[in-house]
Amino acid sequence: MKKIAILCTTMLALNALTMTALAAPSGSSAGAAAFEANCAECHPGGRNIVTPAKDLRGSTLKANGIVKPQDIVAKMRQPGPGMTKFDSSELPDKEALEIAEYILSTFK
Repeated sequence: MKKIAILCTTMLALNALTMTALAAPSGSSAGAAAFEANCAECHPGGRNIVTPAKDLRGSTLKANGIVKPQDIVAKMRQPGPGMTKFDSSELPDKEALEIAEYILSTFK
């Protein structure tokens, strides 16, 4: 009976790990890591702790004229009040674009 309980517990744990991996956002690679390192402090889970009305959801971005990765990179380079400016010496264009693509694919 104890072996069955251990087996069931192990199967449930593996199932939970599998479901977590399947639920991971698309684009969860370099862009996700760069987002975590540079953006997640103010945008946890796509929210905006400084200006809550300007979160990273697709509908909010679109309402603010941000529809493609280059629009997000432009906002990183010339942000509005309350957002840290990321110039290309701090955040290279390739990495900024990976973050932008991650945002658009994750926070739909």
